Amino acid sequence: MAFKLADRVKETTTTTGTGAVTLAGAVTGFAAFSSVLSVNDTTHYVITDNTAWETGLGTYSATNTLTRTTVIASSNSNNAVNFSAGDKDVFISAL
Repeated sequence: MAFKLADRVKETTTTTGTGAVTLAGAVTGFAAFSSVLSVNDTTHYVITDNTAWETGLGTYSATNTLTRTTVIASSNSNNAVNFSAGDKDVFISAL
């Protein structure tokens, strides 16, 4: 378990709600979280649906899931965003 950052890591998700995010594959031209993170690694993340957004510290799991461990800032008064249906981008950020 380690804290890791990497450039050009970006995936999509259709996950809804405030829980863990299931990563659905890398965006063209970007790497997948699984190519740079191991199980239980943590990283800074951003999730956005191009309207709502959230940044935080996330933990990667074996099921290609990113748990939103600690929300740092968001469009929801710095609380976890309750994302609705639709596509969202998830990427690693240095904050």
